[in-house]
Amino acid sequence: MTPVEKLKEMIEASGRIVFLGGAGVSTESGIPDFRSENGIFKAIRDYGYPPETLLSRSFFDRHTDEFYRYYRDLLLSGSAKPNRAHLALAELERRGKLTAVATQNIDGLHTMAGSKNVYELHGSVKRNYCMKCHKFYDESFIASSSGVPHCECGGVIKPDVVLYEEGLDHDTLTGAVTHIMRADMLIVGGTSLQVYPAAGLIDYYRGDRLVLINKSSTPYDRYADLVINDSIGKVLGEAVGIPE
Repeated sequence: MTPVEKLKEMIEASGRIVFLGGAGVSTESGIPDFRSENGIFKAIRDYGYPPETLLSRSFFDRHTDEFYRYYRDLLLSGSAKPNRAHLALAELERRGKLTAVATQNIDGLHTMAGSKNVYELHGSVKRNYCMKCHKFYDESFIASSSGVPHCECGGVIKPDVVLYEEGLDHDTLTGAVTHIMRADMLIVGGTSLQVYPAAGLIDYYRGDRLVLINKSSTPYDRYADLVINDSIGKVLGEAVGIPE
């Protein structure tokens, strides 16, 4: 039995699957990850600041114009489309197999693919809010604006993404944890499981169908019931029956 056939068998035997994903899910849609050789962190250094500084809340508050200059260049998802991994997860939800997606990504591609119950742990570039009146603005508004985007009320608009020095949204984190604790299968994909607190969510799983799909090894491989080091789009696409 091949690893993908084993995965398919495990999916068929499960009814409360949760998916926990990271940047590797979106790289196959052309969105760079953060820490690889061609990742966002390396590009941010060209702006003259360490990534942890430029991506911090205090930098946003003090140097909002500079923040938006890199934000438009590097973080907006633009014309990116869902790949086979996103589509496979949405299909599993439609079949009543998958109960939730918990993602570290901020590109909104899971929702675009059709997934309904998505916990965006680090927020989304698709949502932006006025800090004064809380009016909503979409990604296209930010992309087409210049300088610091302002609301019609005069307030500064902030992306609904979690910056350094900010905590994860309590309701989002609690929802993800609750689903993982109730899951009879946990699929973890596209993440090295080295960034906390998101990586720590795997510790809440108590079942015996832990699957890790990632191109490289992770610290949790020895605890998994199935490890597949391959393209997550290819693996999930084949297991669920999503055409190339």
